Amino acid sequence: MHENEVTRRILGAAIRVHRALGPGLIESVYEECLFEELLRDGLRVARQAPVPVRYRGRSLSTSLRLDLLVEGCVIVEIKAVACILEVHKAQLLSYLRLSDLRVGLLLNFHVPVLRQGITRMVNRFPDGVAEADPPPFGLRGPLRTSAALR
Repeated sequence: MHENEVTRRILGAAIRVHRALGPGLIESVYEECLFEELLRDGLRVARQAPVPVRYRGRSLSTSLRLDLLVEGCVIVEIKAVACILEVHKAQLLSYLRLSDLRVGLLLNFHVPVLRQGITRMVNRFPDGVAEADPPPFGLRGPLRTSAALR
């Protein structure tokens, strides 16, 4: 499935969650509800997926966690804040770079209409990396539950 189709389906699911819950809850509630909504939509979803961090050729013992990784190709970072700051965008861009993925969505649920809280970001790949290359950290096959990733 192409990233644009995945993104479209994520946004539809996020709008359904926002319409049902409205603004004012904490991020983890929106994350869990969006996770369930995406599963119901038949998408492969990893919740709190680890992203290994390498420094000077070494893997660090600390890894980062993506809120949601959908179909192994779109990162979803969930916020419930008064306004999106540059640091939130930088965080998503860093996740995209570290995971060698191309598309990410920053969704802020603390808005009256979710459309106002959507930021789509695209990672520019370094020279020599093809878009069709698989994700680097084994995200193939069904990813239907978050328990195996914790």
